[in-house]
Amino acid sequence: MKVLSRKFKNKNQSYVNLIAYNNPASPITEQYRLVRTNIEFSSVDKEIKSIVVTSPAPADGKSTTASNLSIVLAQQGKKVLLIDADLRKPSIHYIFRTENTKGLTSVLTNKFGIEKAVTKTGISNLSILTSGPIPPNPAELLNSESMRSIMQDLKDQFDYLIFDTPPTLSVTDSQVLSNKCDGIVIVISSGKTTIEEAKNTKKLLSNTGAHLLGVVLNGTELKKENYNYL
Repeated sequence: MKVLSRKFKNKNQSYVNLIAYNNPASPITEQYRLVRTNIEFSSVDKEIKSIVVTSPAPADGKSTTASNLSIVLAQQGKKVLLIDADLRKPSIHYIFRTENTKGLTSVLTNKFGIEKAVTKTGISNLSILTSGPIPPNPAELLNSESMRSIMQDLKDQFDYLIFDTPPTLSVTDSQVLSNKCDGIVIVISSGKTTIEEAKNTKKLLSNTGAHLLGVVLNGTELKKENYNYL
């Protein structure tokens, strides 16, 4: 597996979920930009507009990665929609401090039109589509014809669709979405994710025919000397 980039955690400062917005000069933010650059290079032979972000297990940092990747894409002038496709344990509305009374599930069940469910953030070019009310049949909704139709409509409106999905080894939701999207980014956690978990995640996603863009290694310690140029 190709490592797109590494996202570091500085033990001397508290972790900020939206660090790419709150601290654009941070070395951590620069790593997100490196992920963005690698994705852009991956689109030389194939257009990459829709990206699934997943992880082997919970608490690997996938939602934070999806959020900050969306921010750095938007900061480049791209029109970005971050979609919370974790219909079991959604978190994007917490990260962006917004309500979740309507969202993706509301659109899929025809309770709201997409234009009423999408929320603009305070960040230029970045909108979010929260999960909406938690349904009894997440995988079925994500695999529906309605989902396919909505994705096509959204591709016409946005430059990038970033999907935050559930952990791959827990449920099948990310696999269901992966073959509908142009690429996948897997987030693994240093010191937490086992080699076997990483391999099994890659195998499950590859079996769907999905295009693996690479892996983000999360949670490694930031060492000051790594950023000295002299």
